[in-house]
Amino acid sequence: MMEYHRFSHDAMATTFEVIIAQGDVDAVYAAQAAQAVFAEIDRLEDELSRFRPGSDVARLNQLRAGECVSVSLAAWDCLSLAKTVHEETDGAFDITIGPLMHLWRNAEGNLVEPEAERLALARDSVGSQLFELCEEGFLVRVLADHMIFDLGAVGKGYALDQAVQVLQDWSITRAFLNAGDSTLLALESPEGEETWAVTLADESQERKLKDRALSGSGFMVKGAHIMNPRTLTPVPIQGKRSYALAPTAALSDALSTAFMVMSPDEIRTLCERCPEVEWLEI
Repeated sequence: MMEYHRFSHDAMATTFEVIIAQGDVDAVYAAQAAQAVFAEIDRLEDELSRFRPGSDVARLNQLRAGECVSVSLAAWDCLSLAKTVHEETDGAFDITIGPLMHLWRNAEGNLVEPEAERLALARDSVGSQLFELCEEGFLVRVLADHMIFDLGAVGKGYALDQAVQVLQDWSITRAFLNAGDSTLLALESPEGEETWAVTLADESQERKLKDRALSGSGFMVKGAHIMNPRTLTPVPIQGKRSYALAPTAALSDALSTAFMVMSPDEIRTLCERCPEVEWLEI
């Protein structure tokens, strides 16, 4: 019977899990590989978290209009993907909505109606069109003051994608990765199985996953916490939960958030344009 080696680690304000099910990998070797994965995730958090002083994102958030800074490859990858998803979803996904989150919530975390004047000021610093990327030197230039970059909607997925690279370095190909149950990444299935079986948080039906990522967004855990970058207002609480399937965890992570903002017709059009992307609504 195939032995499943499970390991967990807290990082990026969630719990990451690595499951290894490969016949030629014993418990000791699996544990060492998992520790290498978690070390990489910790390294990425140091670079990508806006709450870590000196991180690439923290330095970005200190820039004034017209200034630029060179960032690491990890930050560059996330910013590039975020900008692409922003464009492909007609602005439904945006990593610069931080000022809005502060305005629409009080100290207790409850939604409040912001003053019109403060909301107007925030509009001037929100929008992925307000930063530019120059691949030479991995330079990022901001075009407005007081911008707040937050990679929370893409960083965990990106960390899972990088974990795959670490596992490959350890010659591990049969594994399952989980970031707080919101983003899942399945590699090759365990020996003797066709896929990994996944039970979504809000349904009893199993889903099959292999060589693919799945991310979900909704309101069950955090309540009203998703901003609509198009209207600069919170997305109303809904009973549905949107899932995005994609080739990479970073992409599924970003799209699951965008799908909460987009209309069903918009999502279907995107999936037709990008056949490697799928949408589930529950």
